[in-house]
Amino acid sequence: MSGQPRAGRTSGPSSGTTERFSKRGFILAAIGSSVGLGNMWKFPYITGKHGGAAFFLLFIICLIVVGLPILLAEMTIGRGGRGDASTSFYKLSGNRYWSAFGLLSVITAFLIMSYYAVVAGWTLQYTVESFTGLLFRAGIDYKTKFISFAGGYMPLFWQAVVMAVCGWVLARGVSGGIEKFNKILIPGFFLILVVLMIRSLTLPGAGEGARFFLQPDFSKLDAESALIALGHAFFSMSLGMGCMLTYGSYVDKQQSLGGASLAIGAGDLLYAFIAGLVIFPTVFSYGLEPGEGVGLAFMALPAAFAQMPFGLLFGGLFFLLLAIAALTSAISILEVPIAYAMTQWKWSRSRAAVLVSVVCFLVGVPSALSVGGVLGTFTPGGRTFFDWTDFITAYILMPLGGLVVTLFTGYAWKRAGEESGLSGFWYGAWMILLRFVSPVLIVLVFLYSVGWIRV
Repeated sequence: MSGQPRAGRTSGPSSGTTERFSKRGFILAAIGSSVGLGNMWKFPYITGKHGGAAFFLLFIICLIVVGLPILLAEMTIGRGGRGDASTSFYKLSGNRYWSAFGLLSVITAFLIMSYYAVVAGWTLQYTVESFTGLLFRAGIDYKTKFISFAGGYMPLFWQAVVMAVCGWVLARGVSGGIEKFNKILIPGFFLILVVLMIRSLTLPGAGEGARFFLQPDFSKLDAESALIALGHAFFSMSLGMGCMLTYGSYVDKQQSLGGASLAIGAGDLLYAFIAGLVIFPTVFSYGLEPGEGVGLAFMALPAAFAQMPFGLLFGGLFFLLLAIAALTSAISILEVPIAYAMTQWKWSRSRAAVLVSVVCFLVGVPSALSVGGVLGTFTPGGRTFFDWTDFITAYILMPLGGLVVTLFTGYAWKRAGEESGLSGFWYGAWMILLRFVSPVLIVLVFLYSVGWIRV
């Protein structure tokens, strides 16, 4: 690859600068990256379907076995290499093949951002409509409303707003942009989450929804449950797309990466748990179907807020919560290709933020127009452009990226233990998981996700 730095050279996304996270700032930024939309509309659904608290316990185990080891590996590679997702691999190995695999993470993040900005834009539209009262007028069919909105051209406007906000934050740098943004939004995020949980648990009939979510039913656990829990543990931590690796390159040497991993994992678990206590009591109180994905957030829950006392306020807070989750994750995703552009093409941070944001917006236009829009009928292989981008990144590129991280840290890089700060028993356990356990489980999740194995 042309322009690739030589092994041992200290260039990276922060080359020539002193861009670093503070200890608290890094934890908040990393939690912001893992706090995404999936935990709000997917995790409660799969938890209720696969045994409630029994599945939650299984998810914790999977997070420990797969999520945290790979999270620590990504951050360790980033801090050791002090470069973007491609450069760090090369600097630590001196091998251009590893660099190519690292570049795959950059491409993955870029493609994810191209359609994630579309979904983030939906949350902004619904936030505005909630607080202004437009969303909760009498007689609205929320399914028809969403289809009409997604099929028009307004999503392009909100997609552009998302890209502009993310680009502006990232142009301001690590401490002045990413860290400051998350220091403001993440505490506010959890405050809103707690307020919504209290409101949800005090609704009539909320107990039934809470029991559906929390009552353990081990009879519902099977091989499929295990694979779903593994997959969600992997995806909910933003692994395999270079986010945590890139953030790791901005971490001070004095920060404990092991402690940071535990804090990030705990934040992810707490968010998932409280999200369940927001979603299920609400849908059960109003006799709604706790469906997964877009239908729950943009069709079912607005109907509940429309009937709820002070629904305008609580509906607005809910969509504001989704918007914050989307933006904090989007910023970490967009930073991956921006860091790469800064290193490989020697662009300034401002120039990289502007150009990468513009190109990413243009690449995402077909996704925005394929959700019921003018490109909605273009469905090669039975999937729209949006669905194909989601499928390729989530089920092929991200697992491959995670597999590369495990193999590189477990086999190719001999100083991983020194950089991670682990030694003795903890280093040995980490290596066993990275070398023998995580790779096998990632492959199984990949084969299940693409439909090549059935359980």
